[in-house]
Amino acid sequence: MAASNRVRILDRRTPEDRDRPFLPGARKSWLLPFYDALTRVAGVRALHERAVELAGIEPGQTVVDVGCGTGNLSFAVLAAQPSAWVTGLDPDGDALRRAARKARRRNVALTLVQGYADRIPAEDASLDHVVSSLALHHVDDDGRIAFARDVLRALRPGGKVTIVDFGGPASHLEDPGQPTHRHGGSLVHVLRHLTRLRPSRVAHSPVVARNHGDGIVNLLADAGFGDAREIAHADHRFGRITFVQATRPLS
Repeated sequence: MAASNRVRILDRRTPEDRDRPFLPGARKSWLLPFYDALTRVAGVRALHERAVELAGIEPGQTVVDVGCGTGNLSFAVLAAQPSAWVTGLDPDGDALRRAARKARRRNVALTLVQGYADRIPAEDASLDHVVSSLALHHVDDDGRIAFARDVLRALRPGGKVTIVDFGGPASHLEDPGQPTHRHGGSLVHVLRHLTRLRPSRVAHSPVVARNHGDGIVNLLADAGFGDAREIAHADHRFGRITFVQATRPLS
């Protein structure tokens, strides 16, 4: 089957959603063309691969990637389990179109939905997995609560949610005051400069502070997940990264 027939973008926004604000993955829309290069330099791919490993996705299972952006976590799922049925969800239409182009180049099947984290594109009790990477801290308080509740609704009994995001106390950050190369001529030098500047901004951001301690664990527990817990963590240049997982109860 042609790659173009295996990739589709659906708009699931309501009329009220069309003017709903959101924070782009690169924080500024004009930075989107540089987003994938920035994440490569920052070592985000390893976080995606670890998240997929911890999720334990099996062949043929259904997965929704919430806050998929340009699709990198979705592609990590498909690399590990090519027969998985993956849907990426994001409010940023430009990022979804970039994800679609990447999917066609890879010749993988991928459904992309323009929508918000509090409306998972799935029927009740129909998903095996919900995954999300470095997206939840972009969602406001009301949206976070609605997201956690909707994940519980959409997962089948025994289905899992696996979230990767900033969490716990910030640690092992680079010193933001150390010398940086301001005149590097290549894109790589520019991106390395950006990754040096961002750690303190990310780790101490008010929106990230909601994840500190057991912020994500408590969010899922309050939604009705009885076993929400941190299952791993990583000390990244941006700050402490937590891997949180929960399972929908069987009854």
